[in-house]
Amino acid sequence: MAAPVEKNKNSANTVEIASSQPVVELSHVSKYFAKVVANKDVSLTVHAGEVVALLGENGAGKSTIMKILYGLYGKDEGTIRIRGEERQIKSPADAMQLGIAMIQQHFSLVPTHTATENIILGNVHGYIPITECNRRIRTLAETYGFDIPVDRKVGELAVGVQQKIEILKALYINASILIMDEPTAVLTPQESEVLMQFIHDFTKQGNSVVFITHKLKEVMEVADRIVVMRNGVVVDTVRRTETNEQQLARLMIGQEIVPSERDEALDFEQAVSVLELDNVSLALKGTSACVDSVSFAVHEGEIFGIAGVSGNGQDELCDILCGSRQPTCGEIRFLGRDITKDSIRSRIEAGIGYVPVDRYRDAMVMDMTLAENMLLKSSFSPVWQSRGFIRQKALNRYTAEKIVEHRVKATGPNDTARSLSGGNQQKVVLAREVDLGKQLLIFNQPTRGLDMGAVDRIHKVILEEKERKKAVLLVSTELTELFELCDRIAVMYRGRLMGVFHNGEKTTAEIGLLMAGVSDQQEVRA
Repeated sequence: MAAPVEKNKNSANTVEIASSQPVVELSHVSKYFAKVVANKDVSLTVHAGEVVALLGENGAGKSTIMKILYGLYGKDEGTIRIRGEERQIKSPADAMQLGIAMIQQHFSLVPTHTATENIILGNVHGYIPITECNRRIRTLAETYGFDIPVDRKVGELAVGVQQKIEILKALYINASILIMDEPTAVLTPQESEVLMQFIHDFTKQGNSVVFITHKLKEVMEVADRIVVMRNGVVVDTVRRTETNEQQLARLMIGQEIVPSERDEALDFEQAVSVLELDNVSLALKGTSACVDSVSFAVHEGEIFGIAGVSGNGQDELCDILCGSRQPTCGEIRFLGRDITKDSIRSRIEAGIGYVPVDRYRDAMVMDMTLAENMLLKSSFSPVWQSRGFIRQKALNRYTAEKIVEHRVKATGPNDTARSLSGGNQQKVVLAREVDLGKQLLIFNQPTRGLDMGAVDRIHKVILEEKERKKAVLLVSTELTELFELCDRIAVMYRGRLMGVFHNGEKTTAEIGLLMAGVSDQQEVRA
């Protein structure tokens, strides 16, 4: 018996969703990678005019099932029907012919080409009337309220504009089914609002959107139905109007998440300055300064946050603080001592811990054991040496203790780092750096790409270290994370600090404008 007609709640002019024939129907689809089950017996539907949110932790299989629909992966079992007809989608070209487009988390744009050239790439042949193409793309952009400089090179444009270009690539081929994979990961709050409005407008015309995310707030804002995945399977499908964030969180991770509690506000007049930066700059050869005259202080018992869209100098600032880059000018003081020219080793010995943004490249050796990874930054310490040999039993014992303390899912110290999930790898890095950072801890996006359970554990550890009176510098692109944890928040844009504010002094919208480079004075004039 056919289910009743549902209406899209997200638009004023609602589009009826006749569930008797979905535009997309996946039935019992499975996908295996060697011994890993990526998807198992997944069934879901998408209707015309509907936004379906695909919700789950990292590794839940959300992106994999959509890559099967888009033709990037081949299914091992099951069937795919598009508008009632079974289809074999073997490539993205097959998907695009069926009106399916996918905007992936990492954009597929050519930075040296203009916006128009990127949009028409692969869809025009022979002589290209570029003036006419620019006009058509400009008209298409205006239809959806996008302000796109069509003749500028993509590499010169902000991340939010690049995402709009990715969307226009889909609209240019008349896609009616749009898959969006973590689309707000690199956007400011204002850019996210523009994206949500586009989704409402797009589905109002009878088109469909699959919205892949792990952010509960976005799901409750944009979705009609929510498909929750865990460990490669669909655990539930619910209507947005019949659920809430707490229920969705339980479905995602299988348990309740208890929010971390912050201490009372820090008394900055009495607190000791642990880290001080005075007009620190870094200019790489042939480029403008990627860190430009940055000054701030981090106090004992303080969590100091740095907000900003990725690529605005945060990584370079962290490199300067850990000692892997030397600043072009300025001074760095640690507990009153100038450490500007100190080596990485001397900073480790002084009590500075650093969790980098890319654990695979900068924090771990994947083919080493967990014990060897715990030793990486302190191999010179006499604690682990005896007559020129590593005290292996003591190291294994220490590693086993940390595995238990930080709830790392591993069989023991001799497991390789590669055998662990991303969240558990990050817990190992965290365990090592928390012990090394006796005075100062620097975290560069420590929860990026992690599931809610791992994020919750890392947040609790950061707050525990604050209680131990350590100074904490937290770089994050997630404003909710910064508002939840930090005492003060600085905003970084193109290498400069747009301001430093006590938590609660600025709203999310105000911080978002600063992240986009709009100062308080500019906002007032506007």
